[in-house]
Amino acid sequence: QVQLVESGGGLVPPGGSLRLSCAVSGRNINIYTMGWYRQAPGKQRELVATITGGGYTNYADSVKGRFTISRDNAKNTVYLQMNSLKLEDTAVYYCNARLFSDYWGQGTQVTVSS
Repeated sequence: QVQLVESGGGLVPPGGSLRLSCAVSGRNINIYTMGWYRQAPGKQRELVATITGGGYTNYADSVKGRFTISRDNAKNTVYLQMNSLKLEDTAVYYCNARLFSDYWGQGTQVTVSS
């Protein structure tokens, strides 16, 4: 079956950086649109970034210029480079794969705190 496993989350001070990864097994992701979403405590899940099979990206305004989504189809992996992290970036980050339906990872916790 399709499985998405996120990694790379953790505790980081404001202004710091993290790189999240999402490894996909069970399907080749080459034609899937891949994405990162996040959910902060008490908030709804929101889009962070997406990247199409052709490499086109889009970002939430709140992360534009700070985060970069990328993919390595040969490794069946998508990444989220997170720079200049802010307190409000604290959330569980979820990986998403979309074609005709959505597949989700289990999430990885990112905590930005001094």
